[in-house]
Amino acid sequence: MWAPSHAQFLTAASTLQEEPLVLNAERWPAGTERCPPVRQAKTMGAALARAAQWTAAGSGTGTLEITPLNESLLNQIVKFAEDFSTRHPQEAAFVFREPLEWKTQLGCSAFGEGYEIDEATVQSEAKDEDGQPLLLLTASNLKVRNFDQLSHLLQIAVEKKLKEAQACLEANRDPIVKILGPEYGTVEGEDTSMLRLLEKMKDDDDPQTEMKMKIAILLHQLDIQLLNSSLKHISQDVRLNPAAVNNEVNLLKNFSGKGEDTVLESLEYTSDYTFSNGCRAPPWRQVHGEICYLIIKPHDTDPLCITCSTAGVFLNGGEIKGKDEIDYERKSDVYKDIVTFLRERSPKFVENMAKQEFTFFKEPTYEKDDQHVEAVAKVSGQSPNLDDNTEKNVYEKKRSSAEKSRSTDKKILEPSMKWKNIGLSAAHSDKAAREKEQRRRSTVSGKKKKKVSVISSESVKIQPALQCKTSDVFEEVSESSSETDEDEEQPVRHQEGGTDLPSEYWGIQKLSKYLRGGNPTATVIALCAMRDFNLAQETCQLAIRDIGCLEVLINLLDTEEIKCQIGSLKILKEISQNTLIRHAIADLEGLQIMVKILDSPDTDLKCLAAETIANVARFKRARRTVRHYGGIKRLVGLLDCMSVRSTGLTPYQEKDTEKARCGALALWSCSKSTKNKEAIRKAGGIPLLAKWLKSSHVDILTPVVGILQECASEPSYRLAIRTEGMIENLVKNLSSEHEELQTHCASAIFKCAEDKETRDLVRQHGGLQPLSALLGNSENKRLLAAVTGAIWKCAISEENVSKFREYKVTEALVGLLTDQPEEVLVNIVGALGECCQEPVNRSIIRKCGGIPPLVKLLTGTNQALLVNVTKAVGACATEPENMMIIDRLDGVRLLWSLLKNPNPDVQANAAWAICPCIENAKDAGEMVRSFVGGLELIVNLLKSKNKEVLASVCAAITNIAKDEENLAVITDHGVVPLLSKLVNTNNDKLRHHLAEAISHCCMWGNNRVTFGENKAVAPLVHYLKSNDPLVHRATAQALYQLSEDPSNCITMHENGVVKLLLAMVGSTDETLQEAAAGCIANIRRLALATEKAKYG
Repeated sequence: MWAPSHAQFLTAASTLQEEPLVLNAERWPAGTERCPPVRQAKTMGAALARAAQWTAAGSGTGTLEITPLNESLLNQIVKFAEDFSTRHPQEAAFVFREPLEWKTQLGCSAFGEGYEIDEATVQSEAKDEDGQPLLLLTASNLKVRNFDQLSHLLQIAVEKKLKEAQACLEANRDPIVKILGPEYGTVEGEDTSMLRLLEKMKDDDDPQTEMKMKIAILLHQLDIQLLNSSLKHISQDVRLNPAAVNNEVNLLKNFSGKGEDTVLESLEYTSDYTFSNGCRAPPWRQVHGEICYLIIKPHDTDPLCITCSTAGVFLNGGEIKGKDEIDYERKSDVYKDIVTFLRERSPKFVENMAKQEFTFFKEPTYEKDDQHVEAVAKVSGQSPNLDDNTEKNVYEKKRSSAEKSRSTDKKILEPSMKWKNIGLSAAHSDKAAREKEQRRRSTVSGKKKKKVSVISSESVKIQPALQCKTSDVFEEVSESSSETDEDEEQPVRHQEGGTDLPSEYWGIQKLSKYLRGGNPTATVIALCAMRDFNLAQETCQLAIRDIGCLEVLINLLDTEEIKCQIGSLKILKEISQNTLIRHAIADLEGLQIMVKILDSPDTDLKCLAAETIANVARFKRARRTVRHYGGIKRLVGLLDCMSVRSTGLTPYQEKDTEKARCGALALWSCSKSTKNKEAIRKAGGIPLLAKWLKSSHVDILTPVVGILQECASEPSYRLAIRTEGMIENLVKNLSSEHEELQTHCASAIFKCAEDKETRDLVRQHGGLQPLSALLGNSENKRLLAAVTGAIWKCAISEENVSKFREYKVTEALVGLLTDQPEEVLVNIVGALGECCQEPVNRSIIRKCGGIPPLVKLLTGTNQALLVNVTKAVGACATEPENMMIIDRLDGVRLLWSLLKNPNPDVQANAAWAICPCIENAKDAGEMVRSFVGGLELIVNLLKSKNKEVLASVCAAITNIAKDEENLAVITDHGVVPLLSKLVNTNNDKLRHHLAEAISHCCMWGNNRVTFGENKAVAPLVHYLKSNDPLVHRATAQALYQLSEDPSNCITMHENGVVKLLLAMVGSTDETLQEAAAGCIANIRRLALATEKAKYG
């Protein structure tokens, strides 16, 4: 009976992934390439060739793409290779037929014990039968000849192990052939290599053949694992199909053509022939999942040739000159659809798409009403393109006509959602008054300034299109990851009922016609008159928007009349304090015009534009718009002034300073976006900010420090703030009389003090004393949050803790533990946790009554606060007197209950805090047993994936296991197999506490034997090669306990433990000495007993 080989199965599986093409088995035999240059399914038994994603290389060799799927596959391969020598020590010693060879990123300094280093050459001390080193590094060329060296190399590589694995696989596309020989490579057709190997084993008793068989089976298992993983990953992908591509192409064609407002000039398929499955790509490309190829001509770029495939859309090499062929090689990232691809490639496409978007969301219920509005306009003698009626009044006509038609059509007409978002619906309920006012207003004709057009029925239709820019369909927001939902303003819609509108509303309405219809002088006078109203009042702000003046004010910015521009900006600067107005300005493309004004030679105009941008750019979309239109570079340019002196400034220099202040205000608003922070840095903003930080003008210092504290969340800025000498000025301004400036300086130090060098600079420049003094200002919560945050981060350095003790900071912090917002409490408790590094501060906290409020905070729900308070309580528990109070307040039970918290950081800190509680409790064993289900809970945490949680839980188990009864209970809960599963780790912190836990758990029953049966002994031996002395001590103690079992002694000896322990017998650490000597003694006694039994 015929059965498909493994390679054929993989080929079929990969083909199924590449729907929609259904391949005929005869036409497309197994091994057909999935993507060039992989010609046959050979690498790692076909899994890499078929599942991994390789770049296409026309003539050379491809490389592995950096994709989530590839990263997952590489991680599995690395884990397999890294653990190979531990799990299969005999197979690991097998010498490859040919060495695996590749260009490495590791230097000679990475290699240590077990290697001979000679300048640029490294070779292993281990050699093969011919005397060849099993690892050889010459310059950057690396050769590895067995799995043992490969495993050790990956352990050395640490963070670079993925890069090394990738380079190895790219250079050795068929590693099985190099490991076992060419006869074991997977080829096209039925794979019979296993059968041949089995036959050979029957014919002779060569141990090498048996070894090859075992390795081949292990690699085969890896192959299956990789394939299953890739199939699972691919099954979760959302893939394109011919129908979806065709629909998108047809939709884009409807909006393409020669006009200026079309989204594209043209969009055509390269082939008119369509296969039965809907694809236009030739069959030999369909096997790669490719559907069709398109030639796209945008308005602002060269023609683009793209590939549409099941995986997405990407740029290919285009048509090959002189040939009727396409270069299929991928030249760009893969995008989810054509629109997303074009948005990245063509700004004009984005701009014109925004104008077209309303068509996709057309409200059919208004179709008749729109026609009716246009008819009314014609009857009343109004031009369809020249009408002084405001957008609101046209909308009122629309609603009025809708009311009339309601009796005949029997339809309930509602305003378009996009009208509602602009805020134009249902402003007032008295229709009669509105209609009378509409009839009273006459058409005002006159010379219009550039772009100062009036609102007609056409502009009513266009307006929703502007609002549509916020649509999720064609816009993907990519802003700062630190920006929370609160950063994105949610405009509050106001419904004004009744007819009792204030006189200001009608006054602004009267001014509106002069604003539109007059000459430049009349327009300036109207602007001045409008400024006489109280523009800080919300009624006036919304009146300007509702009456349609906002559009006129923005259009005036695009005129060449400086006075009109200044007048308009002065009004816009005032009214843009309102959230609704800010969003409306962005919708009406006001920001783009303001950014252009920043190039104006008029300083006053630039200042007003920058201040208005500062007000408007308080939400994500506005900040992104400023960046996209080159606003960041222009705003940074405003900071580049001649002088930053505080006194004796000439009028010109004063204007320069004011210009810098306005620019800083705008950059401050924009700096909440990660991409804008980077743009400010690239535009040369950091040296200019450093220069202005030396100024004594509070008006400019505040926004400058505001920018720095926003940007200090980025490592590049923290480095620049430190190297540019800004810490000294930040410390100096902590003593300012202005609380807002103090707040921003403290906040900047809070973020920068993540780095030790900065913490030292704060101390050296005398910053700890003013920070301590500011704790006295407990009324200003924003300032208190910033100051306590700065103290917390500075207290990470022990030298600073000593200084804080001199300034009695611990006492002050304890006094602030009650009646504070959580934002402040997080920082206070964090600072107390760091101050507890000194024993004297732990006593101060107790004497000042700080333990009870800290224990009370353990019942909270704020995750950041719980992380800090568990650390602080744990630090306090190291003092026996403090522990008595914590136990009396039921603090240990509260800590134990936090092990159930879903946050791994809370779990880890709670487990760390439990350790000193058990160590210092009077009757620790009974206390632990009193927690119902507590021991089972902590044992189950050994199943966590978080390394910090695992290390902390192992440390807790070490303390729990000191009590015999508790050790018996956790043994029953399966602690031994769970600990055994963790031994294959490279994390030294986890190794240290895991070895200690194993050492203490050996004290009960047959746990030593069980550890051996669970294969925990051999990996522990390798811990002795670590560079951490704490790992050495804990491991030696664990091995000493395990060596009480003869089977474990044999395993240790086979893994070379004696040589490693002999070196440690001479250690200055007496505990390590004794444990190493004891383990060697046990192994020696077993050897003597064996010899005696054998020879008598």
